[in-house]
Amino acid sequence: MEPTHEPELTHPVDLCTPNGRELDPRARGWSRTPLTRANLRGRWGRTKRWDYWAVLAGDLAFGLVYADVDYLGLVSVWWGDLATGASGGRDVAVPLARGVRLPERSGDAPLTWSGKHLDLRISPFGPGTGAAAREGERGTRIKASWTETDGTAASLDVFISEPEGHESLSVVIPWSRRTFQFTTKDQALPAVGRFRHGDRQVDFGVRPDRTDGGEAWGVLDVGRGRWPYSTTWNWGGGAGHAETGELIGLQFGAKWTDGTGFTENAVTVDGRLHKIGRELRWEYSWDDPMAPWRVIDPGGALDLTLTPRFDKHGATNAVLLRTEVHQVFGTWSGTVVGEDGVERTLRDAQGFAEESRNRW
Repeated sequence: MEPTHEPELTHPVDLCTPNGRELDPRARGWSRTPLTRANLRGRWGRTKRWDYWAVLAGDLAFGLVYADVDYLGLVSVWWGDLATGASGGRDVAVPLARGVRLPERSGDAPLTWSGKHLDLRISPFGPGTGAAAREGERGTRIKASWTETDGTAASLDVFISEPEGHESLSVVIPWSRRTFQFTTKDQALPAVGRFRHGDRQVDFGVRPDRTDGGEAWGVLDVGRGRWPYSTTWNWGGGAGHAETGELIGLQFGAKWTDGTGFTENAVTVDGRLHKIGRELRWEYSWDDPMAPWRVIDPGGALDLTLTPRFDKHGATNAVLLRTEVHQVFGTWSGTVVGEDGVERTLRDAQGFAEESRNRW
């Protein structure tokens, strides 16, 4: 794989100029670990902050949102059973995002919400956090309990590990001096947990004392920035082992990065990030989201096809907020090429892909 043209950042940097209103030119670039402080100030209504976690656990998928989009806070838990098509969860919309607060650096503080139908706590663990999960472990603990709309009680308790030396993709997408987005996308994070829904209990992830839980992977999407009102994006990712045994993480996007000179495209091989600076070609149908989704690098770094098992379709039409998304969950198969030039084959790696259309 040929190296990207995008500059790699290796030292901490502020996202904005000191007044917090404009992009600091020194923040333009990408990094293997999060180095950017999102010192956003002013421009009320255009500033968006969120942490989104997903867990891919075989027949189960989970999505958790904690977001402040200035005029609205969003806190939600979702689950879907890819085998049966059942789904559930709970959403909370908070006017003016009262009580929804995200730090300038994701992971610097717990994210919490406590309400009538949903309690959520996302807690970082590791050096400097004042907490530890198990000896030597770094990661994130997510605990949620909620009441489904039909009155069923449900809960999720999951620990998502960050292995030593694991790399993620952080990048700034600069539409202009006044509209820009910092994002961290982290894939292939081992997860272990328990899901309860009524009388049903499911344990997932490979535990030290048992091997029947099946592989499960955490996915993190951090967003801090200033957005135009109308945006469409693709996002896809996943994780699994190549036929030769390496753990492969997949991370790619499209549409929203067009023309900026930067991408959110990368693969990881056993935790090492391989950045792709080219825009990828996506082939899929909005009108038929359960048909295969194919993502191709014209430079040859990857050719992968997602076979969907479940379509999470959602639409919101409010006064200031209009969104519609098809997020499909399934399995990726195909080939990826790392910086070492070796082609590796994936078969049935857990993953997802989406198109999201937004006016916000």
